[in-house]
Amino acid sequence: MKIDLTDTTASKINKALVQGRRAIGTPAVGLVLTLVIVTDEENAYDALKSAGEAAHEHPSRTLVVIKRVSRSLRDRTTSRLDAEVRLGAEAGTGETVVLRLYGEVADHAQSVVLPLLLPDAPVVVWWPVNAPLDPAGDPLGALAQRRVTDTYAAEEPVRELTARADSYTPGDTDLSWTRITPWRSMLAAALDQIACQVQAVEVEGEEANPSCELLAMWLADRLEVPVRRSSSSGPGLTAVRMSTDCGPITLDRADGRLATLTIEGQPERAVALKRRDTAELIAEELRRLDPDDTYASALRFGVDRLQAGHAGAADAAWEAAGKAAAKKSGEESADGAAGKAAAKEAAAK
Repeated sequence: MKIDLTDTTASKINKALVQGRRAIGTPAVGLVLTLVIVTDEENAYDALKSAGEAAHEHPSRTLVVIKRVSRSLRDRTTSRLDAEVRLGAEAGTGETVVLRLYGEVADHAQSVVLPLLLPDAPVVVWWPVNAPLDPAGDPLGALAQRRVTDTYAAEEPVRELTARADSYTPGDTDLSWTRITPWRSMLAAALDQIACQVQAVEVEGEEANPSCELLAMWLADRLEVPVRRSSSSGPGLTAVRMSTDCGPITLDRADGRLATLTIEGQPERAVALKRRDTAELIAEELRRLDPDDTYASALRFGVDRLQAGHAGAADAAWEAAGKAAAKKSGEESADGAAGKAAAKEAAAK
């Protein structure tokens, strides 16, 4: 069911929601949160589609805020609110309200959204594109417990990461961080299998890819070792190589779907590590609404510190690790040769 309202108010939208639920015989139960999507007309369809797929796991009231830019001076000074209310099959498992704001009302979107929030339910604000540099300081972001941005959509993603670190407030998160969750899990599981000391790390991926930068910062922050960031043709993040005193550990994904995990002394393993779509990323973010301290710590490590301060140190550490591994291999070979000679001599006697 779809209800179109022209030059309307928040009160009339609420009445339309109630009337629509009565008409289709669906009470407003089971909605767990309010998801506010702040976007433009061009990206609204894709964002709404992803939110609809995520709503199968998290039934929610979705409010899409589209600020329309008027060309004429008269239109810019004339405020108008148009709304599109979707219920039932049109909205999947939740409720959807598309808000189009014209004129001065676009500068006060929070006054339109506030009456439409579900009572006693958490609020999540998501900017698919054109996110503010300070999400918590944005009037709409101030309404939310969780604020989701996507640095990958920025014109200069690496510089955007620095701005995110400067303005970080508990509750902020980024889909570029969510994209590396499987990588972080796989690398942590690999390190749990060995009792070795990591000496240096190399993260390989597309140039200026914020997910690669965040993974490198997370590894440098948690392992406290030099991290070298190298570029590849992609897609996305392609490989992580860790040098340890027991031999190298490599997680390589060249095709964006299947990765190979290699640990010294163990057989190679194929790992499913496909690139996930936006709906899966949003669904993951909606599973937990508490502050992500790990993301905050990695973000505050700093891109500049990673790229400038660690490049030479990483190269030296990799060279030292290679020499140590070669020395250890030579010692083991010498011990093996000596053991064989001793055994041969004993057999001769």
